[in-house]
Amino acid sequence: MPGKEAKQGLDLSGQVAAVTGGAGELCGAFAQALAAAGAAVAILDIRAELAEAKAKKIRKAKGRAIGIGADVTDRASLEAAAGRIRQEWRRLDLLINGAGGNSPLATTSDQQSFFDLPAEGVRQVFELNFLGTFLSCQILGKLILDTAGQGQIINLSSMNAFRPLTRIPAYSAAKAAVSNFTQWLAVHLAQNYTPQLRVNAIAPGFFLTDQNRFLLLDAKTGELTPRGKTILAHTPAGVFGQADDLISTLFWLLDPKSRLVNGVVVPVDGAFSAFSGV
Repeated sequence: MPGKEAKQGLDLSGQVAAVTGGAGELCGAFAQALAAAGAAVAILDIRAELAEAKAKKIRKAKGRAIGIGADVTDRASLEAAAGRIRQEWRRLDLLINGAGGNSPLATTSDQQSFFDLPAEGVRQVFELNFLGTFLSCQILGKLILDTAGQGQIINLSSMNAFRPLTRIPAYSAAKAAVSNFTQWLAVHLAQNYTPQLRVNAIAPGFFLTDQNRFLLLDAKTGELTPRGKTILAHTPAGVFGQADDLISTLFWLLDPKSRLVNGVVVPVDGAFSAFSGV
C-alpha cells in the first residue's frame, strides 16, 4: 500500500483527513498513504460507490476510512459531507482538494476552434477545478478550524498553471486560479485566524493514469503517441510520473517540521517546468 515507507517518518495517528476526488487514481493513492500513516480518512467523490470501494480497500488493510458521495461544486453536498465527518470522528485535521478535470466542451480541436468554445464548457471546468476547491476550503476548512483549531489544506494544482498546454485553455486557467487562491488563502488564514492552519498545493507534471493514458500511449501498440513523445522530449527526467511519486511531497508538506512552508505550489514534474527546450 502506498505510504507504508512514509509512515516511519510521519505519524498521523489520531488525525482525520478528507480527500476530495478520492476515488481517482492520484487522490486514491493519497488516501491510502494517509491511512497507512495512521489517519482516519474520509474519501469524498461524486461517484459514491467508487469512494466507498476505496474506503473498503483501506479498511481491509486495517485502516480507517469511509466513502462519501459529494459534489464539490454544490455547497449543500459539501455541508452534508462535513456533517458526516463530524458525526463519524468529531473532527477534521487535514484536507486534500483533489477533485478536478477537463471537459471536451472546453477543449480545442480540428472540429472545435477556440472561437467556438461554448461558455458552458468553460464554466463547467472552472466550477469543478476552482469553485470546487474554493467551496471545499470554505466548508471543510471551517470544520478544521472549529474542531481541531489547526491543520493543513493541500490543493491539487497542475503543471498547466506554470506552462499552459495547447488545446485546454479553460483547464490551464482554472488550475492557475487554484495556485493563486492557494497563496491568497494561506495569507488570509495566517493573518486572520491562525498560522497553524497552513495551505499549500502540489502541481503534478505528467502522470500516466487511466484518465489520460489514451492521450499518451497508443492503445494498440503501447507506443508513445505524438503528444506523449513531445511531453517526454520536454521532461528531463524522461519518464511519466506514477501516483506513488507524489506521496513523499505530500508527506513533506504535512510534516510539522515543515511549519514554515506555507502558501507554496510545489511542482513534481521531472523538471518539465524548468526546461526551456534548448
